[in-house]
Amino acid sequence: MNSAEFTALMGLATAASFTPGPNTTVSTALAANLGLKRSLPFVLAVPLGWGLLLSICAGGVGALVLALPALRLGIQSLGVAYLLWLAYKLVRSATLAQADAAQLKVTFWQGVMLQFLNIKAWMLALTVVAGWVAGRVDAMERFALILPLMLAFGLASNLTYALMGSMLRDWLSGPDNSGLRLRWFNRFMAVVLLVTAAWMATF
Repeated sequence: MNSAEFTALMGLATAASFTPGPNTTVSTALAANLGLKRSLPFVLAVPLGWGLLLSICAGGVGALVLALPALRLGIQSLGVAYLLWLAYKLVRSATLAQADAAQLKVTFWQGVMLQFLNIKAWMLALTVVAGWVAGRVDAMERFALILPLMLAFGLASNLTYALMGSMLRDWLSGPDNSGLRLRWFNRFMAVVLLVTAAWMATF
C-alpha cells in the first residue's frame, strides 16, 4: 500500500469513526447515565462487531447483502427498530437512579450485533474492501494492516465519546439532583438516535 492509499484510508477511518452516529451516540448516553465503567462493554463491542463485519465483507458476504434487496431491507428495518427502542429507553430515564433502575444499558453482545444492523457500517465495510483490498495481489497483507487500524479507530472514537459522556455525569445530575439537566440531555440524545434511525431508513 503506497502513501497516497494509506493517507486516503486514514482520512476515511477518521471521518467514519469520529462523526456522530448510532455507536458514538449510544456510547455518550450510556456513559452519561451509567458511568464510564458500565459503558465499556458497549465501547469494546463496537470495534469487535465492526471487525467481524469487515471480515465477512472481505469474504464476499457484503456483496450478497447488496444483491438481495429483501435482506438489505431486513437489516435496515431491524437496525431502525433497535435505535427507536434505545431512544424510548432514553426518554424514560429522567434521573440517574431511574436510568439504573430501568437498566439503560446495552450488553456486549447487543453492541456487537448492532454493527450488523447498521446499514452505514455495511456500506463502510464494503467501501474499504472495494477500495483497498479486493482484486489486489497483496490482498491478505492489506487486510492484515487495515483490520487492526480500523479496530483502533473504532475503539478510540467510542471511548472518546464515552469519556465526554462520563465527564458530564455530575453536571447532568444537577446541584439539587432533580434530574432536569439529565432529562433534557436524554431527550436530546433520543432525538439524535431518531434522526439517525430516519437516515438509516432512507440510506
